[in-house]
Amino acid sequence: MSSSENTTQGSGCPAHLEAMALGDMSLTDPVIQAHPQAFYTKLRNEDPVHYDEKLGMWLVSRYDDIVTLLRDPKTFSDKQGYEAQYASGFFEEFKQILIEQGGGFFPDVIKSDPPEHTRIRKLMDGAFSAHRVKTLEPVITRIIADLVDQMADKADHGTVIDGVKDFAIPLTIAVICEQLGINQYDGNKISEWSEAITAQIGRMQNREDMVKNALKVCELQNFIIQQMRDREAEPKEDMISDLVHARTEDGGKLEFGEAVSLVRALIIAGNDTTATAIGNLLFILATQPQVAHQLYDNVEDERFLTRFVEELLRFAPPVRGLAKMATCDTELGSVKLPKGAHMLVLYGSGNDDESHFNCPRTFDVSRGNTGTHVAFGVGIHRCIGASLARMEIKVAARELIKRVSDITLAIPAEDVTYQKTVATHSISSLPITLKKRPAAKGAAGRIDATSAPVVS
Repeated sequence: MSSSENTTQGSGCPAHLEAMALGDMSLTDPVIQAHPQAFYTKLRNEDPVHYDEKLGMWLVSRYDDIVTLLRDPKTFSDKQGYEAQYASGFFEEFKQILIEQGGGFFPDVIKSDPPEHTRIRKLMDGAFSAHRVKTLEPVITRIIADLVDQMADKADHGTVIDGVKDFAIPLTIAVICEQLGINQYDGNKISEWSEAITAQIGRMQNREDMVKNALKVCELQNFIIQQMRDREAEPKEDMISDLVHARTEDGGKLEFGEAVSLVRALIIAGNDTTATAIGNLLFILATQPQVAHQLYDNVEDERFLTRFVEELLRFAPPVRGLAKMATCDTELGSVKLPKGAHMLVLYGSGNDDESHFNCPRTFDVSRGNTGTHVAFGVGIHRCIGASLARMEIKVAARELIKRVSDITLAIPAEDVTYQKTVATHSISSLPITLKKRPAAKGAAGRIDATSAPVVS
């Protein structure tokens, strides 16, 4: 069940990068951000805990070091690393804009350290339990099937589709708004808000960008606050109501600012990173036809679909890296780190580490240790929405391959553009062509028109 590398996600690195010395390279380089594999390999082989002078951060690139760090939240603080990353260079001005125009500055409590994190996490875990996520699958299937059909109808009329803007982003926005209970929303606005939040941890914005993005974050927060006020007055069966009226173990409620930060995190994380993963899915299907054929041949095999999603997350993790900070003088990978060392944990490199994953640039669904990937992190800060993201990706892969065929890039692979950020590896735009299948695929591997899900 393996597929050799063709033109793959992140593999088409310009040749000059491989010839460059590590000291002349930096993750601030947009070319390296778009095509990071050669850089990751140099890091792991030459300096696995490397100080990137231009970025001002230590880059942790080896799988074993990443897992060691993530399993030690006392030594490597999530809260301090995240706060040092946020609106880097412009934090005080950013904070003041939010206080004056965005209802307040609300730190991300989901990025706190224990014991505060433990309290918040317990409140959130129930919302993303495997059982609760499973109950969402029929609704999410209808949303995705409808979007695939709309995309296929456009393609039948000769329209070039943007796989990110026409499919991945609308899909994830619709799903998270369904879960939060947001019935009236502007998808374009939510997409803009997501990009503005991501920019705050991307370390690539100048002051002008920061101000523009801060004003968009103000819009997002004002929208959230209005939604929360509505739920205070009239609770509904949705996640915003759950958070507004949630009770802690000691009977206390979440503070208002805590609830705002959690709703904000759900809108952004539930949209941005999952949309990135689904954009990556489309890229792989468009550039590795053997993977698309394999997926079609096994589309009714639930075990295969589960393994397919895990290999996708390993092969093309949506999160490139997240920040941590050393709380004391310490050592990682034989490198001495001072207290206050600001680190970027490169999940993308860890998932590509050949010492842990054999032939990592081969998309191999039968890989025995795929489930050990670090795409969602490890330890207490492991992504709380992982179950929902996995399910969305699985349904997207299933409905895409059942309903369309011949997914092909409409531009050369090297011309695909990526967002300028160190936080994610996100395709900005993905022009593709595709064909509508005459019918959905039946459970026995036949073409069966009666097996297509009803789209309402």
